[in-house]
Amino acid sequence: MTKLTVLPNSYLTLNYRLTLPNGEDYINTFIDRPATVMMGSGQFAPCFEKVLLGLGVGEKKNALLSPEESFGARKDELVQWVSLNALKEGRDDDVEFHPGDVIEFNAPGGAQYAGVLQSINEEGAWFDFNHPLAGRPVTFEAQIIAIL
Repeated sequence: MTKLTVLPNSYLTLNYRLTLPNGEDYINTFIDRPATVMMGSGQFAPCFEKVLLGLGVGEKKNALLSPEESFGARKDELVQWVSLNALKEGRDDDVEFHPGDVIEFNAPGGAQYAGVLQSINEEGAWFDFNHPLAGRPVTFEAQIIAIL
């Protein structure tokens, strides 16, 4: 009998954890419930899929990923000013914004993107549109539960 292993088009169930350099969990499905993922569909970043390739049911693997391998370097140009009018567009009049809030914006063509509010005043706000893990190494740990 041939052993099933994760392939580029596999549908699988797994537990995984992303850990920050200080040891803090960013995501941990080991303590909640497993994830079900279709490889190659964009549900998982390619860097994580690469770690999973070739693993069999029950196998576990850890990988330390540099920023360049995972979410990229932080880019200063992705910290941008947004006018108060643009920020309030399409939102309730009584909405309140606070530093640390993750705010979604509509892009032309219907896409959405999100930024973390850094500071705000009566004219507008500074947003960081970098991925929250950009510029940081992460440890990716995964265990395959099933290959469907």
